[in-house]
Amino acid sequence: MAKGNIKFSVLNRKKQVEELQIQKFDLAIIGGGVTGAGIALDAASRGLKVCLIEKNDFASGTSSKSTKLIHGGLRYLKQFEVGLVRESGSERAIVHKLAPHLVLPEKMLLPLIKNGTYGKLMTSIGLMVYDFLANVKGKDKRKMLNKKKTLEKEPLLNKDTVLGSGFYAEYRTDDARLTIEILKKAASYGANIINYCEMESFNYNEKSKIESLNCIDYNSGDTFKIKAINYVSAAGPWVDKLRIKDKSKNNKSLHLTKGVHIVFPSEKLPIKQSIYFDVPDGRMIFAIPRGRVTYVGTTDTNYYSSLERVVTTKNDADYILKAINATFPTINVTIKDIESNWAGLRPLIHENGKDPSELSRKDEIFISDSGLISIAGGKLTGYRKMAHRVINAVTKTMKKERQIKFEKSKTKTIHLITPSLNSSKEVIQYQNEITHKLKNIGINTSYEAWYLCTTYGKHSDTIILKSKDFENKNVLERLIRAELWYCTEYEMINSLTDFFVRRTGRLYFNISSVTKYLEIVVEDCSSYLKWDAEKIKIEREKLNLILQDATTYYTQEF
Repeated sequence: MAKGNIKFSVLNRKKQVEELQIQKFDLAIIGGGVTGAGIALDAASRGLKVCLIEKNDFASGTSSKSTKLIHGGLRYLKQFEVGLVRESGSERAIVHKLAPHLVLPEKMLLPLIKNGTYGKLMTSIGLMVYDFLANVKGKDKRKMLNKKKTLEKEPLLNKDTVLGSGFYAEYRTDDARLTIEILKKAASYGANIINYCEMESFNYNEKSKIESLNCIDYNSGDTFKIKAINYVSAAGPWVDKLRIKDKSKNNKSLHLTKGVHIVFPSEKLPIKQSIYFDVPDGRMIFAIPRGRVTYVGTTDTNYYSSLERVVTTKNDADYILKAINATFPTINVTIKDIESNWAGLRPLIHENGKDPSELSRKDEIFISDSGLISIAGGKLTGYRKMAHRVINAVTKTMKKERQIKFEKSKTKTIHLITPSLNSSKEVIQYQNEITHKLKNIGINTSYEAWYLCTTYGKHSDTIILKSKDFENKNVLERLIRAELWYCTEYEMINSLTDFFVRRTGRLYFNISSVTKYLEIVVEDCSSYLKWDAEKIKIEREKLNLILQDATTYYTQEF
């Protein structure tokens, strides 16, 4: 593809499906999480002809269930994973530059407590090494705070146990939105991308090499083949299932662990800033303010149950609640104070004799005799580097004369949203502009401007302008209808849960808005997506189950 020959970033499902069935690709990617998205963008921007299929919605697995941080992994220093910390640390600043409205600076307080995980000296040295490995400069460099200054930063901490703290820089994001923006950008470089399309089986040639994929489009029920030269599995927790289909699973296998996060209204856990704190069993977890809520996590337990329905148990919730109440003793939160939750899986690489928290977060590539290239492990922060390694593995299968047709990786400089915001300062300025635009249409809360800016970036202008086309008396109804129109038109939503969970994050961070605006969203969705009465019933049932799981604490896994 010639430089500059870039199509408008749009995920139009009908057009994508049509092209998917008639083309032969350089690379077919199975899995629409952040890893698959990163691979698609790296490959397409180099000039490869790329397709990506996802059996559910984009980012519906691990990539919408993380702690939603682009962080360097401070705790991995304790495990002497210096290379992982160096790579993650340097990637934080890069991804921030690629989407500064979506990857936001977040100062982190690490309280030092009596008999805690980190002592003062080790924390000071660790954060200094952390800053060095991540090339942190200026005001973002770590500071060591005494007890008085620590309690000024966060008065809710336990005054009887806090000795001081480390204060350092991380970045917060919305993992699902990040995945969607990467996919949209890959589409702008010509990648064919489709959700709700499952790879059912592989077809092989006489040399036992994969020559095509048998796929089913769940929207239409149609089956078809996808042909490519190379095939990559970025299926997260499902990687081993695909390796079994390919008859290539060996002594290397996944070790799945479950991570749970719980969400409180800000008034129930009114911390002033993000905190990385000790849990009685020796682990550490995060508490992070976000808009109108504060979320806390994560757990880290072995998982052997359903991949399709991962839920939060009462034991999971109690574990986090106990940690919160020990760290913030005046709060006394209970399970009744929790507004919502999410539970997800980490596809780690199995290592004999290691507890879940000790397993490496490094990624690993498996290459089968059939030509299937699988990637597992890794962290949200490292998606770009993981993609780079996968595409290097792909190009190594090519003859030299074919390799030179493709450019080197340039994702380090590709802004993920066009038009782009180029710095935190520009993000703040733009949010102020949105605030004034919303006031002009009758919305006077600062939350909506913050939400739009940190969700859609400069595309917020499109949504605000579109809201004027609707006739609802309630301006917030007009705004959510415009959001839905935008997500349908440009982001390939197929269901109510696509919209409420992965495109907007409302199920986790503004759950009351889901039920408040459900009827108008159902009405518009059925119009845009041509749903009949039976389909509407099915979609309501699916959403009700998701709502149930986000507000229920089960006695056991499914």
